[in-house]
Amino acid sequence: MSSGAIDIEEFENADADDFEERTDTERIVVFLDEHDDRAWKAASIAERLGLETDAVSAILSRLKERGLVRHKRPYWAITDDEERLQSAYQLHRYHETADDQYGEEHLEDIQTDELEDVQ
Repeated sequence: MSSGAIDIEEFENADADDFEERTDTERIVVFLDEHDDRAWKAASIAERLGLETDAVSAILSRLKERGLVRHKRPYWAITDDEERLQSAYQLHRYHETADDQYGEEHLEDIQTDELEDVQ
């Protein structure tokens, strides 16, 4: 991911718009990865990507919990653990591929009579 490249098989098998539609989380990770020589304030990331600052802050916090970004108040930067970042990207692509092939899972759809509601 940090090299700005994908393998040719992924490229050949992708539809033309597969690389255009990214989630806000993906956009933030890609932005930080492409600018890995700098640390950014959440508001600056939000401004650059056209997102709400609160949404960016929440996403960055979740990414920090997963070890994908580093944080020293008030700045954020991509992880320096390339292996962790690559593994997360591969897992993400795996889930996207599974969703495309089998459809997205919805917990409410797979509940059975044996599952009890917890309240």
